[in-house]
Amino acid sequence: MKMSDRIRHIYKELERLGLDGLLVSYSPNISYLTRIHSRDAYLIVSKKKNVYLTDFRYAQETRADLKGMKVEIIKGGAADHIRDACSNLKIKRIGFEERHMSFFAYKKIISLFPKKTEFLPVAGLIEGMRQVKDSCEVHKIRKAVEITIQSFRFIKEFIRPGIKEIEVAGEMERFIRQQGAQEAAFDIIVACGPNSSRPHHLTSQEMITADQPVLIDIGVSYQGYKSDLTRVFFLGKITSLFRRTYAIVLKAQERAIKKIKPGVKIKEVDASARQYIIAKGYGGFFGHALGHGIGLETHESPSITGGQEHVLKKGMVFTLEPAVYIPGKFGIRIEDMVLVTDKGCEVLSGALHK
Repeated sequence: MKMSDRIRHIYKELERLGLDGLLVSYSPNISYLTRIHSRDAYLIVSKKKNVYLTDFRYAQETRADLKGMKVEIIKGGAADHIRDACSNLKIKRIGFEERHMSFFAYKKIISLFPKKTEFLPVAGLIEGMRQVKDSCEVHKIRKAVEITIQSFRFIKEFIRPGIKEIEVAGEMERFIRQQGAQEAAFDIIVACGPNSSRPHHLTSQEMITADQPVLIDIGVSYQGYKSDLTRVFFLGKITSLFRRTYAIVLKAQERAIKKIKPGVKIKEVDASARQYIIAKGYGGFFGHALGHGIGLETHESPSITGGQEHVLKKGMVFTLEPAVYIPGKFGIRIEDMVLVTDKGCEVLSGALHK
């Protein structure tokens, strides 16, 4: 979908909602609508004109990269510029992103407008559009996944007893940048031994020792689009308990993958994996969602959970990450990324050995 197509879709939504304009304040949503990397900006969308407000620091690249849209530089407070732009466009009813605008910013902005101007909360308008990726977005996600796979293959040769979790994370951070990633998509998780039983362990100075698992969760950002994969390494002799548990988690993921196709309810995908883990006696050790949408953000819609009634659509990209965490012993999470296709799904990270 071209930028103009995305903006035209917003025009239709404004008409449906009876709005004269939309004030977009959330950077990922602005990036989506404009197809440029947005920082410290506001976007006003209206049928008369679309206005991009940004800081002097980003003026040069914005004017060079952004076509077909007026760019104004914020001098002083952003609220004054928002008021002036809306006044020039004669906007009387304007929607704002209630999930992303702070109460402080909201109060500041509305205090400058005449009382006859209506500010109406809007939720999920752009996020809903972002759920289905176009070919350009999928290309960037594939590249992010490819770099992440390379980082796992690289670290497999580096990781060994006697080094610290933080050293492993540091090596991976360096490697992904060398391969073309902008940065890590989030703080890289390296969790050895019992630390792996903490789903979002803070990578520490803990020393990796022999005969224990090492869980690594890493994602990269490539031209704004993200990846997110998890693998568990085992250094030394693998215990029978670990081996059995790993097989359960892997089977749960395989069941979920087979369930995926357009029209299937998201909750059914979650159930296909979760019910298997429950049947094997580990239901109490798997307490988070089966997965999450991924694109301009590491975590975005749709959420792959048991309460999700929405159906899958071709072009959705999300993670599948069944897990079992046994406190004080170990944790196993196998996380891959999938793309919903015409008749099923493609495992984008399928080249990464489990």
